[in-house]
Amino acid sequence: MYRFLLTPRWWVINVFTVLAIPVCLFMGSWQLSRFEARVETHNKQQDQASGTEDTAEPLRALLPVTDRTAGRPATATGRYDTAHQLLVPDRQLGDRDGFYVLTLLRTTDGGKALPVVRGWLPGDADDKADIAKVPAPPAGEVTVTGALQASEHQDSSGVRATGGLPRGQLGMISAASLVNLVPYGVYDAWITSATAPGALKPVPPAVAEGTGLDLKAFQNLGYTGEWFVFAGFVVFMWFRLFRREAETARDLALGIILSKTPVPTPAAPAAPGDHAADEAADDAERTRSPSATA
Repeated sequence: MYRFLLTPRWWVINVFTVLAIPVCLFMGSWQLSRFEARVETHNKQQDQASGTEDTAEPLRALLPVTDRTAGRPATATGRYDTAHQLLVPDRQLGDRDGFYVLTLLRTTDGGKALPVVRGWLPGDADDKADIAKVPAPPAGEVTVTGALQASEHQDSSGVRATGGLPRGQLGMISAASLVNLVPYGVYDAWITSATAPGALKPVPPAVAEGTGLDLKAFQNLGYTGEWFVFAGFVVFMWFRLFRREAETARDLALGIILSKTPVPTPAAPAAPGDHAADEAADDAERTRSPSATA
């Protein structure tokens, strides 16, 4: 009865079903993992805001920066390069405009230099009066603790292009921007210092793109449900086709075959006195029986 499963048509159906179900389940699980990762980062951001964040870890243990390590507290020891202090203009804190004060920390572990945003200052990075308020970095060996951040890109929100800036200013915080400004290697990451000296204010860690409970997070959750529904639909359609084919095979085995030959419709009886219809009937009879006219 089930020999139809060996036909080429059903081979195609079976192969498609066997491949489609795991793909749908995999994509649904992947979308669910994306949503769970966003929930985890959201919880970490809430912990950081409430002051219950994790204990600071060495910088090297958190590199490279990923969605899971971005925003986590990191610690590094070294000496500030006072000759290469830079200002990052057009940065907002709350509803006020200002600029970041960035200083490179030459780490003592023999690695690359770490960009450290020591704080934020309201004002204009082109105004000498505002620049004069920037405190000098501390001398000697220091240990800096702050939130780890990924390198910025030109398409990031609030990031100004590097070109056209005056000397001593930096458009975006990244190793690509610093490579032509300093004679040594720079980590492809930066930290915002947890403490800010003088008139500076600490910079809160930026939320990494693709993290947190935003609209895209709930889109991931919706896609999860869609992929699982697709998997169920594939199974439903396979069983529906199988049942229909099995019923047809059973009917054939029992000899229940529906004739596809159309049943001729009987001609309507001629009305009394319709001589034209009678003559037409006689002509048809003579045509069928040539011997009758002999």
